[in-house]
Amino acid sequence: MTALISHTSFDSLDPFAQSVFWRGVLGFHDDPDDPNDPNHPGDEECMIASDDGFQRLLFIKVPDGKQVKNRVHLDLRPAEGTRDRELERLLALGAREVADRRMADGTGWVVLADPEGNEFCILRSDAEREQAL
Repeated sequence: MTALISHTSFDSLDPFAQSVFWRGVLGFHDDPDDPNDPNHPGDEECMIASDDGFQRLLFIKVPDGKQVKNRVHLDLRPAEGTRDRELERLLALGAREVADRRMADGTGWVVLADPEGNEFCILRSDAEREQAL
């Protein structure tokens, strides 16, 4: 017997703003199975989901801001294009660069933070990794 991940939850000062940011990053949409669909400013919880519904993120309102480094974070790779183009897009959406771990040979990643400071990484695309082989 095994367990399945229903969704990943994030504590948030502003669940709606976080859901808007992450919808833009991941191409997700409000979860139609969520009784609060669609999400609104001021909602205590905001759920977003992938097109197939298998990946869902839930942002839950909490009174305190992020204080220390995440114990869990998302590693993302571009669905198309390059890591560096995706980095530009994520920065334009409101991400902040935390650390640049790119190497001269093209390997590595960039550590970013979302608007509330939750860290995540952007890796090379599959196409970039295949080119290096």
